[in-house]
Amino acid sequence: MDAYKRWVRRNRDYVHSLESLANGLTWLLPERFSESEIGPEAVTTFLGIITAINEHIIETTPSQKGSVSSEPHSFPYSLCISALKDLETLVEVVAQHYYGDKKKWNFIAITEATKVLVRLALFQNSGYKMLLHGGETLNIEMPSDDSNSQLNIRGCPKPEGNQRHGYLQNNYGRNSWNLEGRALSALNRFGENARMVSEPVWLQRIQHQQALMELPAPMVERPTLLKLLSAKGAIGALFLMGEVLFITRPLIYVLFIRKYGIRSWIPWFLSLAVDFTGLGFLSLATRSRHDGKEQTFHLSTSEKDELKRRKLLWALYLMRDPFFSKYTRQRLESTGKQLEPVPIIGFLTEKIIELLVGAQTRYTYMSGS
Repeated sequence: MDAYKRWVRRNRDYVHSLESLANGLTWLLPERFSESEIGPEAVTTFLGIITAINEHIIETTPSQKGSVSSEPHSFPYSLCISALKDLETLVEVVAQHYYGDKKKWNFIAITEATKVLVRLALFQNSGYKMLLHGGETLNIEMPSDDSNSQLNIRGCPKPEGNQRHGYLQNNYGRNSWNLEGRALSALNRFGENARMVSEPVWLQRIQHQQALMELPAPMVERPTLLKLLSAKGAIGALFLMGEVLFITRPLIYVLFIRKYGIRSWIPWFLSLAVDFTGLGFLSLATRSRHDGKEQTFHLSTSEKDELKRRKLLWALYLMRDPFFSKYTRQRLESTGKQLEPVPIIGFLTEKIIELLVGAQTRYTYMSGS
């Protein structure tokens, strides 16, 4: 296994190309979107899990310090979520084949409940950070707002760069970055610079390498739920509710489909309402406000992109029943008939519509979870 990890990390570009090619060819497998598609879906699931494992190996490449580069958790949450998403389609196909259209929702609900539990565990373990791509991507980026990103959960400034050493030496359980702390840090830097001038270059390199090997990883205190709510107040509660609604929305949708059926408007409207409410809470929590006491959540670039991605996922409501059966499918078929006489374009349009209609029959392809 170690040899395979080393090969993947050395040939990551080659691995990505092979994975993209293999995943693209799965759409050309025979009997796709037919009654006996267990085989093609099993191949797709297998390739998806292999891709997730390779991505996890690349993301957890050890750094020069000997620590993992981007995986801060002992449990591979992102790998588990990716594997569950790939496995969910196969579960749906097998359940529909052996148990029928109605009972398959029991198995889909179990899969969605498992994903909810893993995502909630990741949300709690990450210090209540926003989940990126449903937890498949680790959220390790710092907030992009420089004026406020230096504030930790207690509102105390965090040192960075050369300030970190002085901060660690003068931190006695209170905010020591005062005038005395800055003076001591300046003296410390002056002494270090003087010693670097007097020492030869080769000795500096050896000491630098030893420092990289011996320096322990910084201990990052993850905020608990009580600390987050006490520090952020109502803003923190809104952020938590928004993320929890986003995490639980697919399970709520499946449970109501299981009760009312896929043709009912109740699950469709309820899922849309949960999405709107959750994003509304996040927008209120992250809106720029300066009221003195409460501080809003300042999003990083990745978190801002994640909010945009979640808004784009609303387009999937056009592909979900009953909206698709009543409106979207008619528009697709009329467009296909209009473009049918056009050479090449008509043929490509027909194939695209065929793929869309076939993919729409699977909940997992249009779930957005």
